[in-house]
Amino acid sequence: MRSLCKGMVALLACAAVSASPLRAQGPEFALGGGIANPLGTFNDATKLGWMGLAAVSFVPTGSPVGIQIDGQYHQYPFDAVGGHERFLIGTGNIVYKFKTSETSTVRPYLIGGGGVYNFKRTGSGTVSGNFSTTGSTTKFGINAGAGFDFKAGGAGLFVEGRFHDVFTSGKDINFIPITVGIRFGGH
Repeated sequence: MRSLCKGMVALLACAAVSASPLRAQGPEFALGGGIANPLGTFNDATKLGWMGLAAVSFVPTGSPVGIQIDGQYHQYPFDAVGGHERFLIGTGNIVYKFKTSETSTVRPYLIGGGGVYNFKRTGSGTVSGNFSTTGSTTKFGINAGAGFDFKAGGAGLFVEGRFHDVFTSGKDINFIPITVGIRFGGH
């Protein structure tokens, strides 16, 4: 898993070096929200959660490769005890937008990168597993996924799913948020 993280960092660096100048296009902003599905041992103690996202991205004109910086908030209720697991996430990602015709209203894309994941348990009770903490804990992780942009006048809609892997000392924490939102700005 650590070598995968190093590979992602190398990919990010290569894409940044080979990309066209970012001044060719203004920033694009995104706001979204959706459901967040816990996986593996994280799913053993939590239920389906919810999440929110705010992002800014730059995709140079004429290039399919860009960058996106985003912040996310996730909340997963515990199964057997009161309270929830809360995540504050900041990620830096490479975005690859597939070439489509200018008249196409749907544009698929891939997204992936690394980030910082802060998580904290709220409520009372004991929950087994290394993801549950008594205080706030910050770890590194990676994410990768795919989505679709839909043109809608001056703004655009998007839907995406991403797999997140948060590195912990025991079993990694895994989850998949499905996000629906709006994008504005850019050209």
